[in-house]
Amino acid sequence: MHDLIGRTLGHYRIVEQIGAGGMGVVYRAHDERLDRDVAVKVLPEAVAHDAGRLARFEREAKAVARLSHPNILEIFDFGREGEITCAVTELLDGETLREHLAGGPLVWRRATEIGAAIADGLGAAHDSGIVHRDLKPSNIFLISDGRVKILDFGLARNAEPTSDTRAPTVSIHTPPGLVLGTVGHLSPEQVRGEPADHRSDLFSLGCVLYEMVCGRRAFSKDTAAETMTSILKEEPSDLRLFAAELSPVLANIIRRCLEKRPEARFQTGQDLALALRSVLQVESG
Repeated sequence: MHDLIGRTLGHYRIVEQIGAGGMGVVYRAHDERLDRDVAVKVLPEAVAHDAGRLARFEREAKAVARLSHPNILEIFDFGREGEITCAVTELLDGETLREHLAGGPLVWRRATEIGAAIADGLGAAHDSGIVHRDLKPSNIFLISDGRVKILDFGLARNAEPTSDTRAPTVSIHTPPGLVLGTVGHLSPEQVRGEPADHRSDLFSLGCVLYEMVCGRRAFSKDTAAETMTSILKEEPSDLRLFAAELSPVLANIIRRCLEKRPEARFQTGQDLALALRSVLQVESG
């Protein structure tokens, strides 16, 4: 990777590196044209010429660009300059949920608020034909002002509406035996290498909710293979063993998200968000 600090890509002046992951390095940059700070995500040089990974990066940019929702990272630009391919997004001030959880589990009310915001964002993505497929705490950002953003649609797939549901079904199928996503937050259908529709994201959100209130993962074994077997065949430990003050209604909502069969889960993000907010209203009343 070239040293980009101080360089200008298009009209974006690179200021400093602020993050890095398997799908790119993220920089703080200044938009010289609109006089604002932005985030620039650059594909690593080592994979810039890998057609599959480049297509995935571009797919992420296009997927996010199609969405306009307060709980989804906003994308401003996407392009290539020389050997550098990058996406330009809004710059967020805060921390990922994974970083936040390093301090321990959350008070269940705050976890419920965060979960409802995520469900809202997923619902909007699903309505636009996008399934995230890699929802996890490191892909959820808690902004300093309290707002919540979903990041990284790098594993997203375009989807098509079905005749019997408001939300879409994935149209690009995962080859049999190929598992995409992050072990521990995969849905059973992802573990089996089957097509993952919008309800797979809701299972993953159930895993995130469980971890927020319990301070531990719903499915976590010594090896990836054992964890995947647990997702397929075992139920998570009772939430109230780790969160005695947890609302029983919230516990039931999380258990429903974690149902093995997609048809037994909440069927839309909007329905899940409504259920979560109803818990807050009932407990406040």
